[in-house]
Amino acid sequence: MRVALGSDMAGELPEAIDGWLRSHDHEVVRIGALAPGSNDAWPSVGRDVGNCVASGEAQCGVLCCWTGTGVSIAANKVPGIRAALCADAPTAGGAREWNDANVLCMSLRSTAVPVAEEMLEAWFAGKPTADPAYRAMIDEIRKV
Repeated sequence: MRVALGSDMAGELPEAIDGWLRSHDHEVVRIGALAPGSNDAWPSVGRDVGNCVASGEAQCGVLCCWTGTGVSIAANKVPGIRAALCADAPTAGGAREWNDANVLCMSLRSTAVPVAEEMLEAWFAGKPTADPAYRAMIDEIRKV
């Protein structure tokens, strides 16, 4: 799977995420501070990852900024994006299952590498539910 990975700061967490993705046979598109010459301001990083996913260039995205909030807000401005700020594996898995989230957001400040890896495991193991009630809610979000 092709994954857009963006961060407004380089460092241990984004590099660990990149390594995890590659070790699980994902192709990584690096954005923001992870790509030389790219705009690394968090609004641009969130938008660029969102656009990459919305256009189909990547099947999903992973975003990081200091709190994770800024990039999630920016990504969610892109039509078709459902970015979820997560702090643990059950939340990440639930975001995929119940919200059909297509961008996983994390905090650089508060996410330890082992927790990020647990979130990635849950995210990629999660499948959007076929439950009609949840599908109707996801369709409602798509119309907003």
